[in-house]
Amino acid sequence: MCAMAHTKYTPEALLSMPDGDQYELVDGELVERQMGFRSSRIGGELFGLLRAHCRQHQLGWVLPSDAGYQCFPDDPSKVRKPDVSFIQAARLAVEDEPEGWATIAPDLAVEVVSPNDLFEAVSVKVREYLAAGVRLVWVIDTATQMVYVYPHDRRGEILTQADDLSGEDVVEGFQCRVADLFAPPVG
Repeated sequence: MCAMAHTKYTPEALLSMPDGDQYELVDGELVERQMGFRSSRIGGELFGLLRAHCRQHQLGWVLPSDAGYQCFPDDPSKVRKPDVSFIQAARLAVEDEPEGWATIAPDLAVEVVSPNDLFEAVSVKVREYLAAGVRLVWVIDTATQMVYVYPHDRRGEILTQADDLSGEDVVEGFQCRVADLFAPPVG
C-alpha cells in the first residue's frame, strides 16, 4: 500500500493563490473558510460599526475577513483570518502597513460562527489568538444570538441580546447593543 503525499503549503503560496482568500493555513494544510449568508451579513455589520467608530476617533485599523495574520509563536507558518479584526494605530504605522500577512497579532479578533463551524474548531482559534497576544476575542454565535467575550487578562463572559458589547480598553469608546448585530436590514 502506498501512502499519498500531502502538499504542504507556505504562507507565501497561500498569498499568491487566486482563491487564497477562502482559506487559512494550519500545519501547512489549507483550511477552507465557509461563511453562510447570515454569518457574513452579521460580520459585515460589525465591521461597519467598528470601522465608523475607529475612523471617527482615529483609533486604528479595522480589517474584514480576508485579512490574514501570521503571528502565532507555536507555528510561524500558520495564517488565520478572523472575520473582523482591529489593530490599534499606535501599534502599526502607515509606513509599516504589510503587503502580505500581518506579522503582529491584532488587538481584537472576531469570529462569527457559521452553520458548518464546529465548537471545538472555534475554541481552538480562540486559544490560538489569546496565545498570540490578542487582547480581546469576540465569538458571535448566530444560532443563539449570543456573543462570547474572551479578554486576555480575565475570565470571559457571555452576552445576550439585552446586553451591550463593549470594546473595553482595546477599542476605546466602542459600544453596541448585541441585538443590533442580529437585526436584519429590512423589516
